[in-house]
Order: sequence, then C-alpha cells, then structure tokens
Amino acid sequence: MDFLRYSFVSILFGVLLINEIKAARKWEYEPLSVAGISSDDSLISFDMKIVRISRGEYGISATVVWNYDTTEETMVEAVVYRSSSGDERDYMLLPFSIPKQSFYDYLNTYYKNVIMKNFGPCSNVPQFEDKFQPPWPKQTYNAEKCVFSGEGLPEIILPGFYKIIFNCSGPNQPSWAFVAILKMRNKIF
Repeated sequence: MDFLRYSFVSILFGVLLINEIKAARKWEYEPLSVAGISSDDSLISFDMKIVRISRGEYGISATVVWNYDTTEETMVEAVVYRSSSGDERDYMLLPFSIPKQSFYDYLNTYYKNVIMKNFGPCSNVPQFEDKFQPPWPKQTYNAEKCVFSGEGLPEIILPGFYKIIFNCSGPNQPSWAFVAILKMRNKIF
C-alpha cells in the first residue's frame, strides 16, 4: 500500500513539475544606443532614446513621423552583428537577419510576429490580425518606455554585444535606417 501511495505521489509531483516547465527566454538585455537616419526628414524622421525605467531596467522611447506612401516596391532588410567585446572591429555577421523583401511581406511576417508583440503594448504602431491591408498609415508613431518581452525571438542567445541594422528604401521614396546596439547577458533567474 505504501508503494502505491509513494508511486501516486511521485507521478503527481512529476506531472506538476512538467506542467510548470515553460519555454522562456534565457537572456536579458540592456540597450546601449539607438539611432534613426533618414534621407529626407520631411517624409520620415526619428527621435529615439534609451530611457531608464527602474534600477537595471532600460527601455526605448521613440517618435517616428511617417509622411510618405509605401508601395509594393518598398523594400526592407535587416542584419545582425555580434561582438564578444563590444569593440567595433570584433563585430561578426550573424545568421539572424531579415532578407531583403517587400515592406508588406515584412509586415505579415516579422513585424506581426515580433514587433507587434513587443512594441504593441507600449506604442501606437498599427495592429492587425490576419493579413495587412495597405496603405500603411501616414502619422506620428510614439513608443513610450518599450521593453522587449522577447516574444518571437530565440530563447537562447549568446552573451555579448549585438548591433541590429534595419534598412528601408523604394523608388521615389526616402531611404531610412535605424541602428540599435544591445548588450545581452544570460538570465540567471
């Protein structure tokens, strides 16, 4: 009888443990710099900064004034570099990237899976459920103290310094980019 009771308790304990195991990011980050660059500030302009939220927690606040129409020919791409030291000469290209694609394809994939989930709660970026329906709204976008939850990103990332460069361009449109540098650490708890 004791054996059955012990077995039942062991199985119940095992089920409870398995139920509590969840996939979660094993990293934390500190934004070190963010910057936006535009070939024509009258069509798109950026004001981005890092803000301290609490002790050891930083976020990003930004204002983006978007005043031009995108088309099927508007293209985006992003590349990611990593450095273990943070020295500019040590950055190496990583396979994390957004290959050159149309702005609308980007909106229906990476934007929907990562940007909406991480910036949606702290900004007025457009949200949609199914497929994005053009046009992209011309307006001022504001993000206030945005902190990445990591949703849609890898669970495990090597510690070090990461540089993300995002580019957008199109015929008869401004070219613009933003660059972010983040320090990544393993999450202890």
